[in-house]
Amino acid sequence: MTWIKVCGITNLEDALTAVDAGADALGFVFYEKSSRRIEPQTVREIVRQLPQEVEKVGVFVNKYEDAICDCAEKTGLTMVQFHGDNEDPHAADLIVRRRPDLKVLVGISMLDPVPEGSAMMWSPDSVHAYLVDSGQSSHRGGTGKTFDWEQGRKSVDVIKTLGRVVVAGGLNSANVERPLRILQPWGVDVSSGVEAQPGKKDPEKVRAFVQAVRAAEKSA
Repeated sequence: MTWIKVCGITNLEDALTAVDAGADALGFVFYEKSSRRIEPQTVREIVRQLPQEVEKVGVFVNKYEDAICDCAEKTGLTMVQFHGDNEDPHAADLIVRRRPDLKVLVGISMLDPVPEGSAMMWSPDSVHAYLVDSGQSSHRGGTGKTFDWEQGRKSVDVIKTLGRVVVAGGLNSANVERPLRILQPWGVDVSSGVEAQPGKKDPEKVRAFVQAVRAAEKSA
């Protein structure tokens, strides 16, 4: 089954809606400039009320391993996502060495000239999965824009040789079947495509997205 992450969670109601719909992971954005930013204290309160099997993913932009591990410890995160344009791949090695139970998700911009080259800078042994996205330095995620799935297929295939691939960027219930068919990823990540407004999810859109992913799996 395709791993499904609903990102940009800012409140308990949306978190429980996503879990009830069938999401495997929830993303909490700690990036200061994001309209979906959430405070660590709020994340801790939400995480306490989530099923153990649901991955709790903290999204960080250009933060060092000490700050990331400290936040993970305080909030109960089970996975951390590197999503900046100036990340140090060695930080993932340090995190995994310090917290072997903490999984690492690495954001790779498909707008880079050679995205597979960016992926190769990270040690596969330290990376749980690579998240291929349409974000860039001026807007790191939640853009609502897709990247060219057909054009990006070769790069994604190379990244697949390194590890699992999660597709993000402008996904919604109406279009998710195409990247699933073209790229055949391990997982998908949705944020703006299931929102009523930035930071607030639409329950019907969340359920429709999960249902669309499961329907695409059956028709594959």
